Amino acid sequence: MRTTPAFTRLALARVGVLATVRPDGRPHAVPVVYAMVDDTIVTAVDHKPKSTTRLQRLANVRSNPQVSLLAQHYREDWTALWWVRADGKGTVVEAGPTHAGAIEALVAKYEQYRRRPPSGPVIVIAVDQIAGWGDLRPDAE
Repeated sequence: MRTTPAFTRLALARVGVLATVRPDGRPHAVPVVYAMVDDTIVTAVDHKPKSTTRLQRLANVRSNPQVSLLAQHYREDWTALWWVRADGKGTVVEAGPTHAGAIEALVAKYEQYRRRPPSGPVIVIAVDQIAGWGDLRPDAE
């Protein structure tokens, strides 16, 4: 999976939208930054202000692990459009080597995290399927 153009494009993207399922079955989508660790996607609860520490995305993943992450790029030149969606099973990880590896990957990808690494729980997504469309060349803008 790691060698597909869609996977490469997803790994290089800077932001995505994490979609989870609420306990009542309604979708819940939030923008996130993320990193790849082998064939998994990791995203963390960081220090940015939030209205509560009991985040809906964490509750959702704990009750239903089915998640999607969508990254996309829009330009007025529609020949440069692309999107990639990764579907999989999410797990909330609060400590241990998997948590530490996720934080390390996020710190390596985002300058902002080098100054202040995330300290909250991590969502680890085991990717089952990846789909994409458009200009998926990694060097395309």
